[in-house]
Amino acid sequence: MSLITLTIDGQQVQVPAGTTVLEAAKQIGISIPTLCYLKDINEVGACRICLVEIQGARTLQASCVTPAAEGMIVKTNTPEVRQARKLNLELIMSNHPRECLICPRSTNCELQKLAAELGIKELRFAGDNPHHEPDTSSPSLIRDPRKCILCRRCVSVCEKVQKVSAISPQERGFETIIAPAFLDPLGEVACVNCGQCALVCPTAAIQEKDQTQEVWAALADTKKHVVVQTAPATRVSIGEMFGLEPGSVVTGQMVAALRRLGFDKIFDTDFTADLTIIEEGSELIKRLNEGGQLPLITSCSPGWIKYIEHYYPDLLSHLSTCKSPQQMFGTLAKTYYAQKAGIDPANIFVVSIMPCTAKKFEAARPEMNSSGYQDVDVVLTTRELGKMLKEAGIDFTTLEEESYDDPLGISTGAGVIFGATGGVMEAALRTVYELVTGETLPSVEFKDVRGLDGVKEASVKLKEKTIKVATAHGLGNARELLERIKDGEQYHFIEIMCCPGGCIGGGGQPIPTNTEIRSKRIESIYSVDQDMPLRKSHENPAVQTLYREFLGEPLGHKSHQLLHTHYNARNKY
Repeated sequence: MSLITLTIDGQQVQVPAGTTVLEAAKQIGISIPTLCYLKDINEVGACRICLVEIQGARTLQASCVTPAAEGMIVKTNTPEVRQARKLNLELIMSNHPRECLICPRSTNCELQKLAAELGIKELRFAGDNPHHEPDTSSPSLIRDPRKCILCRRCVSVCEKVQKVSAISPQERGFETIIAPAFLDPLGEVACVNCGQCALVCPTAAIQEKDQTQEVWAALADTKKHVVVQTAPATRVSIGEMFGLEPGSVVTGQMVAALRRLGFDKIFDTDFTADLTIIEEGSELIKRLNEGGQLPLITSCSPGWIKYIEHYYPDLLSHLSTCKSPQQMFGTLAKTYYAQKAGIDPANIFVVSIMPCTAKKFEAARPEMNSSGYQDVDVVLTTRELGKMLKEAGIDFTTLEEESYDDPLGISTGAGVIFGATGGVMEAALRTVYELVTGETLPSVEFKDVRGLDGVKEASVKLKEKTIKVATAHGLGNARELLERIKDGEQYHFIEIMCCPGGCIGGGGQPIPTNTEIRSKRIESIYSVDQDMPLRKSHENPAVQTLYREFLGEPLGHKSHQLLHTHYNARNKY
């Protein structure tokens, strides 16, 4: 690798050839402001906030797209540079609504933050401010074009990372708007509701559909018995909403906070993650022994499910028929739990706390009512829960730890690792290995399927048979893996998670979420697993009781009726 030397603000720095001026400056502690930039994803120089002065250049240059060169002399803080950045930001703001006090991204808006950092004290320009009605057609996301600054981050993530391209620039010049083709509503196109666009939007032009008022209303209704479930990934991310370090494990504090909000019971989605492993693992064993479509592909990620319905409907038969842990929980809350607690299921209101915007879509699917009711009533993202706790004046960081309620609050480490890419695969292998071989695993950790590589493969010996498994996270990587299947490559079991990093990087997680933060959350997920007294799903005593008292056996009639479902081909356009 060839190195080049350049000088930035009087400091020499040596970087690999091809490094941008922006990244070179970061290496010596010089922070150049950016707005449209996302490393390796959106490097287009659209906002012109990262301008610098380069000796010999006729004009100021956008540092995010300018390669460093040998002997280059760069100045990042001259009067001309500061004036140009400020002017460009003022022009962007001239076409932006002035409603920061009531904006959901207030205090966590990159435009607002830059305005403060660049010292903007007045708005000198009045733009056209064209009026666009918010697009509320999606069950998961809201598009508010008035707040869009045309940075194209959302477009790049949707196109390059997820390979969906549900949104793109429409019209031209001052009429440009980021929207689906032909300005169709988002809810009527092949958007998978993953929310990665909302995660990278610097303003509030794309955000989750807020359902907190529905939950407040349910909590205030004395006739309703309101229960809540929390997804594995939320315990290592909700603390970030209150200034804690990314990856802080705050399971007990989260339970305590939910109890203070007024929920009647606080349960753990990890319980039904363990249940999913029993059903899905049994499904894999049945297909291996009796024949059936292989590879078996996991079905717990709703963004991934909608993606395969739109883009690879010919592979739908490979999907596990298992519902996701969220939906299994909803069904059991209104059947098994209602029966045990002696409560009319019509009065049970189920709330999910999820790292995922696509879970809102999943809960509203017409297939998800096998309890006789809508199984999950409302899904809140991690961000929405954070807003509710702040609205209630709950000082999250000072809460003493509390425990989940029985019986749907008991779980194992295998359930916890569902929150990270590779976790579902690893949890399944822990159980499938012991069920097939009748032997105790020498080590429960399958590290070959861990990590942030886009596609990971491993081989696992089950008695005389060796099975080949693979995992993919992010739909772009999923597409690569699906194409391998179509080309004839043989696998037995595949895990696909819609979002980069898995659920810890879901579209409903705290902002910012980047590679470094994803890594910290994943590390914490595995540390929680290591500290659990039980680390295999089939050893969960509450799940064993559930089968004994209610379900009967894995893949049995009742399990099939309540815990399994089907998926449908959808048009791509």
